[in-house]
Amino acid sequence: MKLSRERVGQAIGVAGTAAGLFVFIANPSFPTPDKLAIFLFFFMMIFKQAFFVLKRLLPFVAILLVYDSFRGIADNLNTHVNYTFMIGADRFLFGDLPTATLQNWLWDGRVQWFDIALYLPYMLHFVLPVGMAIVIWENRRKHYWNYVTAFSIVSFAAFFTFLLFPAAPPWLAVENGYIEDIRRISSDVWFSLGISDFPSVYNQISPNPVAAMPSLHAAWAILLYIFVLKLYGRRWGLLALSYPLVITFVVVYQGEHYVIDALAGIIYALGAYFSAPYLVRFIERKIAPLLHRHHYAKAHAKKQMSSKQKTAKSL
Repeated sequence: MKLSRERVGQAIGVAGTAAGLFVFIANPSFPTPDKLAIFLFFFMMIFKQAFFVLKRLLPFVAILLVYDSFRGIADNLNTHVNYTFMIGADRFLFGDLPTATLQNWLWDGRVQWFDIALYLPYMLHFVLPVGMAIVIWENRRKHYWNYVTAFSIVSFAAFFTFLLFPAAPPWLAVENGYIEDIRRISSDVWFSLGISDFPSVYNQISPNPVAAMPSLHAAWAILLYIFVLKLYGRRWGLLALSYPLVITFVVVYQGEHYVIDALAGIIYALGAYFSAPYLVRFIERKIAPLLHRHHYAKAHAKKQMSSKQKTAKSL
């Protein structure tokens, strides 16, 4: 009976995984945290580890969704959008806007193969952090909560920045006449790939066009690189370094961020990485006594119940 249930579970996992892949291929969409969690649940059923997703991965995904729900309302709480600071900062650092310079070099009015190749890492914004969480849980477990906490810190720190300092990305600054004609190439690539907003919780709670400073694409990519370097050594770290370099280039070239946004994201990531262990230890000190009392009370109640059952049997 046990074996039969396991096989049924694995069959459901195979069917769910195949259905998820079919839906994505037939109707491509951005891989958001909620969709990833559902897909991974079915995928892990194949290996009889679906409850791992529920027990360890869902809290991480939930944190990301909570953050994004907050991000989605930030622009409604503060409508004073800044357009000029980032423009001035990039021009001060580089003499001109790097986005405009890169597009003058590379963009000829239509999507090229390298535009698509550059966009694919951009689509891994949620995939890689969630995938890395699984890898760390499997073979570097003691670092798991530092990893989750670091991503939580940088995300919520970004939310408060979006709330206090709503910042427009380059493409929005163009629409409102603040800078020269810059193309939002990411949208052109998006439509050329046939990607759509497949219904998801994330798509309902997340939209915020003025959440450019800091760039969380850059922040998460740097955090990912730091953890790979620390936990898996220089060889893997060198390979992982390519991701934040590519991401930073992509978000600037395709009109999603200024360079100053990416630099701010890097600073936020470093702050989150170094502060995460302190926050984890603080939480452990506060929660550990509560858990100890809970387990003691549970064990005591179980012991009393067992004693009563023995007494009842003796009578």
